[in-house]
Amino acid sequence: MPQPNFSDKFSDNLAQLPVMDAVAAIELVDQSGTPVAKIENKPGQAGSLRVYHWLAATLGAITPEAAELGLKIYAEHTQDARANPGKHPNIDRLFNIKTPEQALQVKSL
Repeated sequence: MPQPNFSDKFSDNLAQLPVMDAVAAIELVDQSGTPVAKIENKPGQAGSLRVYHWLAATLGAITPEAAELGLKIYAEHTQDARANPGKHPNIDRLFNIKTPEQALQVKSL
């Protein structure tokens, strides 16, 4: 599946991803089947819901490859997250996915 050409601006990148109005939330599940996070389709989280959902739909899960692409999509927010750990938990999570064993499945709720 061809990927969009992502820029260095999150709002431009987000505009290239499908709108997710019909999805109330997604749940991120680790390899053991344990839910590790929930991202709701509400202000402040809707962009992350779209990013995570698109990554999983495109690459099958939030794998190390998907995490790298996600950090590119988040663009300027990725630099802010690096400078301010904890400020952007959905971006921080992508920093920590380094091996296939750390991959996360995405379930629509």
